Amino acid sequence: MIAVEHLTKKYGDLTAVRDLSFTVDEGKIWGLLGPNAAGKTTTMRILTGFLPATDGTAKVGHFDVFAQANEVKKILGYLPEVLPLYPDMTVTEYLNFVASLKHIPAARMKESVAKAIKVTGLDSVKGRLIKNISRGYKQRVGIAQALVHDPKVIILDEPTIGLDPAQIIEIRSLIKSLRGGHTIILSTHILAEVTQTCDGVVIINEGRLMASGSLEELTASVRHQDGAIVKVRRGTADAAAEIEKLPGVENVQRQDAELKIEWKVGQDPRDAIARLCLDRQFGLLELRPMSMSIEDIYLKIVSGGDDQ
Repeated sequence: MIAVEHLTKKYGDLTAVRDLSFTVDEGKIWGLLGPNAAGKTTTMRILTGFLPATDGTAKVGHFDVFAQANEVKKILGYLPEVLPLYPDMTVTEYLNFVASLKHIPAARMKESVAKAIKVTGLDSVKGRLIKNISRGYKQRVGIAQALVHDPKVIILDEPTIGLDPAQIIEIRSLIKSLRGGHTIILSTHILAEVTQTCDGVVIINEGRLMASGSLEELTASVRHQDGAIVKVRRGTADAAAEIEKLPGVENVQRQDAELKIEWKVGQDPRDAIARLCLDRQFGLLELRPMSMSIEDIYLKIVSGGDDQ
């Protein structure tokens, strides 16, 4: 549904995006991650036709972003970083205006606007001037204008910024409910949002692709060790010293009342760890797998410097 190949964008001597290639399958939700000034917003603006590229190609659906820009805009909804709102319009007036710009037929306009208001939770403020509603509701209006024409592809730049915790949960649920019927790219600084919302991720840094794939694929690409967390009732220091002597164990670290144990991928000394704790009467309370969080994966990829 979205295919980017060797995309490059230069501003004079500055290269904001360099030789970027990735794909997003139809009906999937893909996160776009990277540090500030990584090129995320530039990439989104190119995909939506707001910016031309210096080199490379990009397709949305079956349409070339550069040669068939008008066709792309018909099937695409976009929430930019800076909300495109008119503060002196009411919420409903503004969405009607956006619907007319997107050439929604008059017979369907009322229904389309009402649906966008409902799914984004704007019923209570639909008659108020945009300048008089909260920052969180303004963000919802921005999302509603991206959805009003029921696009096949939706690109969201920081969709939950400015929302309170309850609103964030609601917007995440909304985004997840669109999976399957829409293909979605969203950028976010909240890494946990990726694991709760996205099927996969594209990570870029300094305009270059660092990694792309599902979270399982990225975990496998950066993990060179497996491990477990062990918690014992007594003798934590002695347990750490004894476990470190076991064949296959490479590293043991104490973290408060727990032990973080690492070994090379392909080895698994957990049976030996459990037997040792029982034999030495350390009082084994817990033995659980040690998993990599999205923060661990992100930091390892971005700081590692190697393309995945």
